[in-house]
Amino acid sequence: MRPTLLSRLLFGAMIVLIVVPMVFPFLWMLLSSFKTQVDIISWPPKLFFSPTLVNYVKVFSEQDFLQYFSNSALVGTVSILASLILGLPAAYSIARYKQKKLSVLILLARLMPGIAFLMPWYIIFSRLGLMDSYLALILSHMLITLPVVVWIMSTYFDAIPIEMEESAMVDGAPRQKAFWMIILPLSGPGIVTATTLSFIFSWNNFMFSQVLSMEKTKTLPIAIYNFVSYAEVDWGGVMAAAVAIIAPAIILTMIFQKYVVQGLTMGAVKG
Repeated sequence: MRPTLLSRLLFGAMIVLIVVPMVFPFLWMLLSSFKTQVDIISWPPKLFFSPTLVNYVKVFSEQDFLQYFSNSALVGTVSILASLILGLPAAYSIARYKQKKLSVLILLARLMPGIAFLMPWYIIFSRLGLMDSYLALILSHMLITLPVVVWIMSTYFDAIPIEMEESAMVDGAPRQKAFWMIILPLSGPGIVTATTLSFIFSWNNFMFSQVLSMEKTKTLPIAIYNFVSYAEVDWGGVMAAAVAIIAPAIILTMIFQKYVVQGLTMGAVKG
């Protein structure tokens, strides 16, 4: 049935109502990063202004932004790799042996607020002399990335027909070889989805770095906090730092958007 003009107008209005509230904060942040402090706090808000790059110069010159960037990249990359190494076999075991209780326990670890783990982590790492170390941040970020990998990939593995690996096992391949040679190559979109989401969660994590790190290992979200003082908030610096921080996550999501959508919907088409 061909859609009528009214239905198309209603559909377009619905899209606008959904998209505008989501896009508006980002556009406001982007525009504010090119404003002066006076223009940002002026009322009514200025829609027309003389753009300036002083906020970005401040972020990259006055703050050790590149060091924060390298710290975030190192912690995120290592924590995701470790989570994939541990999480992919665990997710496969959950899917093939129907370990539903274990999957629920792993999901609960993801749903629990990070602050519930913060104090135990702080006590353990301080006793072991690991404060302000990359190992402490990597292990703490794995509390976020590992449950994401296991939960997404267990659903993905469960959607792959078991007959595909059984045929390889009939030909003499052990289960481990069937997993590495058959299941993992078929799970590319799921792995990309888990990696992308884990990277975003790790990249944006603020709490663990604020408590467990010092000058050597501080990550990017701390760059925003540095523009907040007792006396005032440098909104221009905050906005510019926020844009610089979320840009890699947005670019990564746009590059792998097709695989992320495919990976998230794969588990819903089983049967």
